[in-house]
Amino acid sequence: MTETPTVAVFRPDDDRIERATELLAELGAEPVPDPMLAVEATDAVPRTDADYVVFTSKTGAELIAAAGWEPTGETVCAIGPATADALRAEGYAVDLVPEEYTSSGLVAALSDAVDGARVEVARSDHGSPVLLDGLEEAGAYVHETILYRLVRPEGSGESARLAAAGDLDAACFTSSLTVDHFLEAAAEAGVREATIAGLEDAVVGVIGEPTAETAAERGVDVDLVASEATFERLAAETVDAATDGE
Repeated sequence: MTETPTVAVFRPDDDRIERATELLAELGAEPVPDPMLAVEATDAVPRTDADYVVFTSKTGAELIAAAGWEPTGETVCAIGPATADALRAEGYAVDLVPEEYTSSGLVAALSDAVDGARVEVARSDHGSPVLLDGLEEAGAYVHETILYRLVRPEGSGESARLAAAGDLDAACFTSSLTVDHFLEAAAEAGVREATIAGLEDAVVGVIGEPTAETAAERGVDVDLVASEATFERLAAETVDAATDGE
């Protein structure tokens, strides 16, 4: 514990890592920006024969606009406010945002309406099966379009080396894939076991139960799941937990 905790953040290697770094600094932390995700666009667009189309990220919103997607009367759903804002910024109307900003929250919001409906899920190649399975169980005919692939950027892994050396006070994981890529980077550096051991003395914060489950399966102890599925809440609660007297 320290008054100025060193906090690793793994947001995608774009403006999101910059904003996350600024936020952590504003919260009184020393940020360690270590992007674990980079976007490779597929140039695909959602099918046009759906009743509902579901978007799960800001990136997806930007990519469909760049690819020229035009809605044809579908009910447009966003997993949370950041995705909804990105869609609106690109000129799309958003019809539904769930109360809980997760895949299970989307399922809960749509389950009473999609029996017999065609639902298009447009997202990355690493989306949670919770969304597809839940919609199918609700009676929907589900089709998934992969808008982009998420890969680990070259040169990532500074935070893993810091954890292995005992020099990391906290880490903010925003998806199961950030956990996997973080541990892959540690393995490449030959410090995977030491990194996991180092995290035992750090505060590990995550967004969502799926990320918590992935971390646990990989041997990483999770200290907190953000009370809301936003990076802002995750950052604030992780910094609080890693700061003396909190």
